[in-house]
Amino acid sequence: MDIMMSSYSEDMNDEYQKLLRRTRPPRVVIDNEACKNATVIRVDSANKHGILLEVVQVFADLNLIITKAYISSDGEWFMDVFNVTDQDGNKITDDELVDYIKKSLGPDSCFYYTMRGSIGVKAAASHSSIELIGCDRPGLLSEVSAVLTNLKCNVVNAEVWTHNGRAAAVVNVTDGESGLAISDDERLRSIKELLRHVLRGSDRWGKAKTVVTQGATHAARRLHQMMFADRDYERADSEDGKQRPDVNVVNWYDKDYSVVTIRCKDRPKLLFDTVFTLTDMDYVVFHANIDAEGPEAYQEYYIRHVDGSPVKSEAERQRVVQCLEAAIERRVSEV
Repeated sequence: MDIMMSSYSEDMNDEYQKLLRRTRPPRVVIDNEACKNATVIRVDSANKHGILLEVVQVFADLNLIITKAYISSDGEWFMDVFNVTDQDGNKITDDELVDYIKKSLGPDSCFYYTMRGSIGVKAAASHSSIELIGCDRPGLLSEVSAVLTNLKCNVVNAEVWTHNGRAAAVVNVTDGESGLAISDDERLRSIKELLRHVLRGSDRWGKAKTVVTQGATHAARRLHQMMFADRDYERADSEDGKQRPDVNVVNWYDKDYSVVTIRCKDRPKLLFDTVFTLTDMDYVVFHANIDAEGPEAYQEYYIRHVDGSPVKSEAERQRVVQCLEAAIERRVSEV
C-alpha cells in the first residue's frame, strides 16, 4: 500500500509540474549589453527540485565560465541570473551558441525533468559504457587500456578522476571491428572480470567494481556518484595536514536555513560540482550568491533538506563539509 501511495503521489506531482510548465513556461533572456565583461543570462521558470543543477549543467557541458550568479527559488518560481563568458573570457556572441542555449533552457527544452530520473538515463545504444572504480596507482590507466585493446575494444572517449587514493572512470567503447556497441553477454562478462582484476591491483581488500551498460550517462554525474558511494570523502590520516577548500556550514535559525559558504581557488565547472553534490545529497538550494571574477571563488548557498529541515546535527554538518571538499578536489587534476 505504501509503495502504491508513493507511486500515486509521484504521478500527481509530475502532472502538476507539467501543468505548471504549460501555464508558466521557462523564459530565457540573453543580454550582452547589461555587463561590460560578461554575457548576462536570465532564466525564469516554475520551480522544481534539481532544476538549478540542470541549468548549471547546460553551461558546464558547453565549457562556459560562470563569473557571477544570483539564484532564488523560494516558493514555486525559479529565478536565476548568470554572468557568463567563454573559456577565453569573452562574451557569448556566436549566434548558433546563443540559439542553442535558448533552446536548451527555454520552453521547448528537455532539461525540465526529475533529478532522479535524469541520472543514468540511457541513450541510444551506439556504444557500451564501462564504469570502473578501484585503488589508484601509477600505470593503472595504461593497464586498463591494454586490457581493452587485447579484448578488441575501441575507446570512443573516457573520463578519469582520482581522489583520496581511489580512481574512477567512465569509458565508452565499441567493438573494434564493427564499431557498434558490444552486445555479447559472455564478452561483456569477460571484460568486467578482467578489468576488476586489474583494478584490484595490490589492494588486499579487493575493493574494486566494474559495471557495463548500453547507451550513455552523464560522465561527471556518474563519477561524482561512484566516488561518493566509494566514500572517497573520508579523509586518510596521512592527509590531515593537507590544504583543503574552506567550506563552512552554519544554521540560520530565524529562517530555518543552513548557510553553506565555500572559498577556494576558482576553476572550470566548480559550480556544477558543488550544486550537483548538494542536490544529489537531497538538499534544496533556495538562494545562492556566486562570485568567481578573481582567482578565488566564493559560493554561498541557503539550503534545506528535501524534508524541509536545515542541517540537524554536528555529524550531518561534518558530512556536508567533507562531501563538498571531495567534490571540489576530484576534478582539480583536470586544470
